[in-house]
Amino acid sequence: MTIAPLRIRIELLQRIRAHGVETYPHECCGALLGSDGEAAREVVDLLPLANRRNDSPRNRFELTPDDVRLAEQTAAAKRVELIGWYHSHPDAPARPSEFDREHAWPWYSYVIVSVQQREPRDTTSWRLRDDRSGYDPESIESEARSASS
Repeated sequence: MTIAPLRIRIELLQRIRAHGVETYPHECCGALLGSDGEAAREVVDLLPLANRRNDSPRNRFELTPDDVRLAEQTAAAKRVELIGWYHSHPDAPARPSEFDREHAWPWYSYVIVSVQQREPRDTTSWRLRDDRSGYDPESIESEARSASS
């Protein structure tokens, strides 16, 4: 199965990376809002959310059902879809952990930014397989917004 790329403007990628730096050494998290098409999945906006994890926010993030509802309502108000989630990995690689896999849902895009010593590094995207056995990488296509956009 070929996975369509995730298209996201550079400004939005920069906001994800800045959110990771801002919350360092804890994980940041938020929602990806946009549209899912056959040729690509496109992120048009972000909804930064609070990491609700109290016991280990340095290497885990948690969202509440209210956070998910807020993301869905925000997407509906903007006439787009909730297409995924983002979070940071402080001082760790930008790849999903086993904990991430156990708590993820198929279909969504999962963007991860590695933040090393307060500096954003690699940013990757992943999709959990339908059988939940693991992730497949999702390529990221980014560009600056044109003057006519």
